[in-house]
Amino acid sequence: MAKLAVIARDKKKSDLVDRYKEKRKTLKAAGDWEGLDKLPRSSSAVRLHNRCKLTGRPRGYMRKFGICRNQFRQMASDGKIPGITKASW
Repeated sequence: MAKLAVIARDKKKSDLVDRYKEKRKTLKAAGDWEGLDKLPRSSSAVRLHNRCKLTGRPRGYMRKFGICRNQFRQMASDGKIPGITKASW
């Protein structure tokens, strides 16, 4: 599991992106690059990194489910993800 500080920092960044989304959109449309420079650096969406919602793991992230591959496998084995079954033939 990732450190709680890393998870909190990632949540803070995503909140910042959400707060400045509309303002960034209008400044980009107007071509006001100086105004964009004055916004916080972490308010840009490209600075976000997808992390597992349960553990905070940055690698092996499955976008459709929002969790990492390890947690996906565990939850699928336990039957906690509807419509997902282990393949057998």
